[in-house]
Amino acid sequence: MRILRDKAPHTLKIEVETETLAQVEECLACGVEIIMLDNMAPALMRQAVGLIGGRALVEASGGVNLANVREIAETGVDLISVGALTHSARAMDISMRLSV
Repeated sequence: MRILRDKAPHTLKIEVETETLAQVEECLACGVEIIMLDNMAPALMRQAVGLIGGRALVEASGGVNLANVREIAETGVDLISVGALTHSARAMDISMRLSV
């Protein structure tokens, strides 16, 4: 973390993706500013949010959809990412013609 912090601009926040409480604890020990909880069940997210205790922003990601977004929000996370907005969006063929 020290190497990253020394090389990064002072305005840059460091975010680390985690999948376990052990990884969350490691992030806290290193002073990470944003901790992403990736593909965690809501009960585990709730535990992670309690463990973090406001020492970092908490982002939930992975498997977020309309059916579970409320339950995820109720865990106390600060941010929710929905990857399907980018990796699963349908493409549309659009043409634009300009005449000068």
